[in-house]
Amino acid sequence: MPKPLIVITGASSGIGAATARLLSAEGHPLLLLARRLDRLEALGLPQALCRKVDVTDRAAVEAAVREAEELYGPADAIVNNAGVMLLGRLADQPVDEWERMIDLNVKGVLYGVRAVLPGMVERGRGTILNVSSVAGRKTFPNHAAYVGTKFAVHAMSENLREEVAAQGVRVVTIAPGAVETELLSHTSDEQIKQGYQAWKEAAGGALAPEAVAEAIAYAYRQPPNVCVREIVLAATGQEG
Repeated sequence: MPKPLIVITGASSGIGAATARLLSAEGHPLLLLARRLDRLEALGLPQALCRKVDVTDRAAVEAAVREAEELYGPADAIVNNAGVMLLGRLADQPVDEWERMIDLNVKGVLYGVRAVLPGMVERGRGTILNVSSVAGRKTFPNHAAYVGTKFAVHAMSENLREEVAAQGVRVVTIAPGAVETELLSHTSDEQIKQGYQAWKEAAGGALAPEAVAEAIAYAYRQPPNVCVREIVLAATGQEG
């Protein structure tokens, strides 16, 4: 029996790319969304519709999902992975960095959810997997605005789960600690960036993206009547 469609945002690198490779190997057709189309296509995955989409563009997200569903059938899951981590102190961090994080980390997740949720509710099944962070459960130095967006992801996910549980739709929050991805490279404060890198090294290194992809796949693979509400994972040496 053919596997159902899964949508992955932020699929061009890191956790998104690792998840795409894993779920593709398990036979799923995929809709891969990111701003770097060349990186999506370079993954070379079969039955993968690659579209250059910024998840802050709600109409573009909706259009890509409809296109993929025409090809592969209804979306059975979405992995809302697109996000950005811009570290800084509220007293001097550029305000546009806060706005970028809110647009991408919060509104982008909501747009992804809206693109697939009505169909899932109508069919009585589906899985929403929102990639948050340990920073959605506790605070860290120089993370105030970022932490705010990830606390929002946790809260939205849990509230959404309560809304749709009776309709057979599962909502899962994936909360990794530090992961070896490109996230840190977007921070503009070099001193904060160096400090974060030193903190990762002191913990013995960060998680591989493949470890987070396995957690995502584990939650999705459960029988439809089992909802793994939250998975929190971090490198063993990471204390916080």
